Amino acid sequence: MAHVNPPYRADVVGSFLRPKELLEARAAFAKGELDRASLTALEDKLIADLVKKQTANGLKAVTDGEFRRAFWHLDFLAAIGGIKHVKAEAWSVHFEGHQPKAETIVIVDRLHFPKDHPFLEAYDRLKAIAGDTPIKYTIPSPSMLHLICAVREANYKPTEFYAANPDQLFEDLAQTWTDAMLALYERGCRYLQFDDTSWGEFCSLEKRGAYAARGIDVDWVARRYCEVINKVLEKKPADLTVTIHICRGNFRSTWFSSGGYEPVAEILFANCNVDGFFLEYDSDRAGTFEPLRFIKDQTVVLGLITSKFPELENKADVKARIEEATKYVPLNQLCLSPQCGFSSTEEGNIMTEEEQWAKVRLVREIADEVWGDN
Repeated sequence: MAHVNPPYRADVVGSFLRPKELLEARAAFAKGELDRASLTALEDKLIADLVKKQTANGLKAVTDGEFRRAFWHLDFLAAIGGIKHVKAEAWSVHFEGHQPKAETIVIVDRLHFPKDHPFLEAYDRLKAIAGDTPIKYTIPSPSMLHLICAVREANYKPTEFYAANPDQLFEDLAQTWTDAMLALYERGCRYLQFDDTSWGEFCSLEKRGAYAARGIDVDWVARRYCEVINKVLEKKPADLTVTIHICRGNFRSTWFSSGGYEPVAEILFANCNVDGFFLEYDSDRAGTFEPLRFIKDQTVVLGLITSKFPELENKADVKARIEEATKYVPLNQLCLSPQCGFSSTEEGNIMTEEEQWAKVRLVREIADEVWGDN
């Protein structure tokens, strides 16, 4: 029987390298040298080209490559009601190598999802471009808003309302993402992904120790994040697929967390009711497959192909790793993808566009040879 529903046997996380023309246009827009209408028209043109390339390289569902964003997460989070986008002295985490532009967000009022959130128009534009081709749409997980504002930020001070009603912050997080999910669903979205680096941090013994030293109970926070996501999913329509992508950082081919999934496996895999997990497994930093023993009936998309470096993986080695994973998850519940996007920020990873598509084709070829059912 053919594998019809997402995640697909050959899938991707979402972002793609930005064309030079787009980077130059966004820089001109930021300087006031290009108007919004001209930038949007160029984005539409380049996204249409990207959609064609995705289908030509064997993908079942297409994304907009996150071409309208500077960051995989901040563009969405900054447009949430109750959030203020601010410059920062340093990035909220330290990458091993290149450092992103220092920007962050703070909670200044009660959280809510605005009806004019720019990601809604972005989805409409992608749908108009993609036509009947299935769309995969990516937004940051609700965990990311809390992680950035209230966990990573050592000097976090809740607003007066949330100081008096601490549980309401998690309730408002859940409602905000529920409203976002349903607004996208009404526009036709049937494949939605929550991108999340919080769990990657919670895998790191070093970061867990640092948080513990500040008096933060990481497991308590992790359970609350799982509860928030599950509360959102209680309102998920039956024909909507929602997955979560777990990442350890991806900027200019660098990373910020290491550690296998064991510290979070039982809380996350056994209790988070998403339809599928996109899991980073392209290096030793991700540990073994043993934590997958907690997976129930969800799909597991093995990120065995790196998006950080251009060298192509050996097919036999990847197939052997898939076979190894079947000790813990049945083959029918497994899929394959790169471990992350190719351009989590607009700067992109260190490879060429053709090297990027070679990676996508490799995922497609291996998936065809292993499953043969798309």
